[in-house]
Amino acid sequence: MNKIEKAVNCFNQGFACSQAILSTYSEEFGLNKDIAVKVAQGFGGGMGRMADICGAVTGAFMVIGLKYGMKDVVDKEAKEMTYKLVKEFADRFKLRNKTIVCRELLCCDMSTKEGMRIIKEKNLFTTLCPKFVQDATEILEEIL
Repeated sequence: MNKIEKAVNCFNQGFACSQAILSTYSEEFGLNKDIAVKVAQGFGGGMGRMADICGAVTGAFMVIGLKYGMKDVVDKEAKEMTYKLVKEFADRFKLRNKTIVCRELLCCDMSTKEGMRIIKEKNLFTTLCPKFVQDATEILEEIL
């Protein structure tokens, strides 16, 4: 199973989009998978179900940080590389999906009762979100 399939499968098992992305790459970069799942939990649902930045996107940002992030404050080159790649990732994700904002991707706001009702009624977590996890993983595979 490749990383794209692994991430989508993880999401389909019931993990948040952020968890699916970070846990797929975590061990490759020295982060225990169980810890990765815990760390990424709060980023699901557009950051704690606030419907803001998509969890697949924030999960990808964390992966970029694991690979390129600075280890100490004097490593300005690593910091700049990380920021550059985060922006590149976001730009590529927007090219595919027009936005990185969860409520815009789903066309409703899960932070409201009405929005969550619509999401459940239309099965948006199972019909739309796997595509965003797939897109995020495909872009990461190109960037990394």
